[in-house]
Amino acid sequence: MVENSFQPFTRRQTMIRRDFEIYRYRYMDEVELHHHDFYEIYMLLRGSVSYTVENRIFHMRAGDLMLISPLELHQARVDSNDEPYERIVLWVDRGYLESLSSPHTSLTRCFDTTVPGHTNLLRLPGPRSAEMRRELDKLRSLHMQESYGSDLLAVCSLVELMVAINQSAADRSMQSALSADMASDRVVDGVLSYINEHYNEALTLDALAERFFISKYHLLRKFEAQVGTTVHRYILQKRLLNAKQLLAGGLAPSEVCTYCGFGDYANFYRAFRAEYGTTPRQYVQSLRG
Repeated sequence: MVENSFQPFTRRQTMIRRDFEIYRYRYMDEVELHHHDFYEIYMLLRGSVSYTVENRIFHMRAGDLMLISPLELHQARVDSNDEPYERIVLWVDRGYLESLSSPHTSLTRCFDTTVPGHTNLLRLPGPRSAEMRRELDKLRSLHMQESYGSDLLAVCSLVELMVAINQSAADRSMQSALSADMASDRVVDGVLSYINEHYNEALTLDALAERFFISKYHLLRKFEAQVGTTVHRYILQKRLLNAKQLLAGGLAPSEVCTYCGFGDYANFYRAFRAEYGTTPRQYVQSLRG
């Protein structure tokens, strides 16, 4: 049956379709800290996993859902043991999900980090979690079919799923027990906040260590343990992430380079192409169709 099958794991982190994609994976390699231009819903089925989202670490349990907004840096970090790692992951294009919303019902509200009490981790009571699992399996089954009406039924299934997720995310009583499964370090939190506010300035490990009164070697260890990448790599990704948004907003690549703190265009060009497989100008052209 489709529900019990797995798809070959791919390290691809871009969407092929323009609406949504859904996969069920087993035995994946870790993917380094990254971000998307689309919404991601992740359900852990089996395994021991810590999920990093920006400056937070969530210790997941089977049946938990992670809600990842566009541009949030994140990474699933698999604990090394003999237990299989299985998950269902749903990717939904930003504009497509917004188009399915109505003036009365926003299907993107559960991803909105400005909503009071927002959390990326959605932990539901057993019956409710099982219901979400059935909805995801149903959506995946319909998405893989080519029979008459399956495409429309898949859209209906997606809307039903997103309404249920938003309702659960809005129920604050379901989130009261999550604090014990979140972890962060005060120094690392401070460094992350500083980087996010000053990414367009000259930032070095030595300067950050001095500002936060910590040895750079200690900072490196604590930062990588919490964030899953080095300080240098995180700064680069933040600059590239913001550069991508500015390019999409119509700013010229040369201006974006300066605004995002790359120093010179050659460095910006090389970093952008290495990260996204395209040049800044090619990216702008692709947005124009």
